[in-house]
Amino acid sequence: MNVMFRSAIAESGFAVIPDVLTQAEILNIVGKLQDAALRRSRAGIRHLMSNADVSRLAYEPCLLALAREVLGSTAFPFRATLFDKSPTANWLVVWHQDTALPLRCRKEAHGWGPWSVKEGITYAHAPTQALDKVVALRVHLDNSTEQNGPLRVIPGTHKLGVLTDDEVFELSTQRVAVDCLVPRGAVLVMRPLLIHSSSKSQTDTPRRVLHIEYASSTSVGDALELAVA
Repeated sequence: MNVMFRSAIAESGFAVIPDVLTQAEILNIVGKLQDAALRRSRAGIRHLMSNADVSRLAYEPCLLALAREVLGSTAFPFRATLFDKSPTANWLVVWHQDTALPLRCRKEAHGWGPWSVKEGITYAHAPTQALDKVVALRVHLDNSTEQNGPLRVIPGTHKLGVLTDDEVFELSTQRVAVDCLVPRGAVLVMRPLLIHSSSKSQTDTPRRVLHIEYASSTSVGDALELAVA
């Protein structure tokens, strides 16, 4: 499986790994997130690495092993976000790449920016060489189906580097997209530069995904260091 998994990530930029977490583990983390007094946005909850239960899950051997298959033995989690799509919080996401990284401090450097601050954490859009050190593990807390706004990806686009919005749009009209239909308890592993989107949900069934990002090093170049978020 390791060879096939690494090949899928290298060529397509994503892979779905079934049965990573048990149903009991999923119910446990869902319950913890529901019980916690967490600041929610319309789309979910960001900066969850400060939550002890989420941090503990991010360091589970089964998740670390997947990240380290891609990034090497030093991979560690640095950011976690809950995406909670439901009838009361329903949205669509246009085609894009994930290029913003949380940083310990602001330092002007070539290829970095624009800069912003989100809930007290400094962010900058990063160059390709920094994003190549990152992989995301999307832990599915519900079944992701054709009806509840699944992630859509354009395979292989992670190899094209950081693209402009116009380039992303053009590729979305030229290449075939794939719907990522992922069962509860499975993990979708993806590179941040993979072009992706999602549509609005067409059902009352929730689609909750815990999106955990891992990096091979705290150093992302140009004397810049990742912040834990």
